[in-house]
Amino acid sequence: MILASSSPRRQELLQQIGIKFEVIPSDCEEIMDADISPEDLVMGNALKKARDVACKSFYRDVVLGADTVVAIDKKIFGKPASEEEAKEMLLTIAGRSHDVYTGISLVINNKEYCDYSKTTVKFTKMSEKEILDYIATGEPLDKAGAYGIQGKAAQYVEEIRGCYFNIVGLPLALLKRMVNEAGIELK
Repeated sequence: MILASSSPRRQELLQQIGIKFEVIPSDCEEIMDADISPEDLVMGNALKKARDVACKSFYRDVVLGADTVVAIDKKIFGKPASEEEAKEMLLTIAGRSHDVYTGISLVINNKEYCDYSKTTVKFTKMSEKEILDYIATGEPLDKAGAYGIQGKAAQYVEEIRGCYFNIVGLPLALLKRMVNEAGIELK
């Protein structure tokens, strides 16, 4: 398998379930379009990444692309571009529920498989000081929605409905189902 992402969290999850893979990050730019539903957005970005890597003569391999966003109030949050943007995102989700969407795409021998997972996360209220202290850790800056559930932000997660691994960035049960549907065996 080739992982078309440099995400350390996705790499850790694949290692956790024993899949051997190579990392070849996609060069394509993610689309962030408020007129596209979160489901279509993450599946489109995941497929775009997988195709980008697959077309570089890797069609003989299984190429996995993934994309994660946070959605609340018809706003879609990817990774924050700055500490100020991270603060705005955290102020928006603090004390509320939001949805996390991850799209995954497999490109195998010119065949494409694409699906997504949705998980609802409820955050506790956060004071502005807590938000600023969390941003100061640097953790929010490379994560969709400006938080990492597997890190320091875990203390603010009150409830999860759906797949935990989806929030981390790779819904493993969905990946397993898609691999089975594709008729391949990953080792």
